Amino acid sequence: MPTRTDLLAATLRPGDVLLVEGLSRFSIAIKYLTQSTWSHSALYIGSWQGQTGMLVEVDVREGVRLVPLSHFFGLQARICRPVKLDESEITELIGYATDRLGYHYDLKNILDLMRYLIATPPVPNRWRRRMLSLGSGDPTRAICSSLIAQAFQSIRYPILPTVTLEKALDPDMQEIHQEILHIRHHSLFVPRDFDLSPYFEVVKPTLAAGFDPHLVTWGEPPVEREVESEQLSQSQSPN
Repeated sequence: MPTRTDLLAATLRPGDVLLVEGLSRFSIAIKYLTQSTWSHSALYIGSWQGQTGMLVEVDVREGVRLVPLSHFFGLQARICRPVKLDESEITELIGYATDRLGYHYDLKNILDLMRYLIATPPVPNRWRRRMLSLGSGDPTRAICSSLIAQAFQSIRYPILPTVTLEKALDPDMQEIHQEILHIRHHSLFVPRDFDLSPYFEVVKPTLAAGFDPHLVTWGEPPVEREVESEQLSQSQSPN
């Protein structure tokens, strides 16, 4: 069901990632390719030059731009929130995105993602990534998820990194295995990755607003209403 814009406005914080279920044919294609509800992502920045409730997104036609929260009215949405970032890191994160306002949409990146996501002959994932020429290579082009991924990578915040285990020694000289995170190329990120990431908190505005199941007003189940209506019409019809 669509997320109420007023609840989003009351819940969003600067630095949050807003995932959106778009309804356009392009959005439907993205959802199909990624096998996800979410076709689009935007970075919430809050106030910008006197305007409140602003987000940075990447549009196919207009490229990187600012949009108000009302732009996503009537759409299902989810908030993914990074944790334990201080104010200076949030400022740097937002600055990375706003510095790129006006950049163009990277259509080649979308084509590369299609090649990566569509079923192909059995080739290991690590080889499939190497076979891709990742995006156009033009630093002034981006897609929605790749721009946000780059912004978080610029402050060394993980999304879905590749994790390896390496042997190390603890202070007691005992051999342990340490997790080492490796950054994935930004052009391989899609909106659902922020939802799947173990490093982002999923915030649901309805719950954040203090949802209480005891205060819900329930209507009659649709099936019962339909049965009663049919019984009433039958009783009123002439024999």
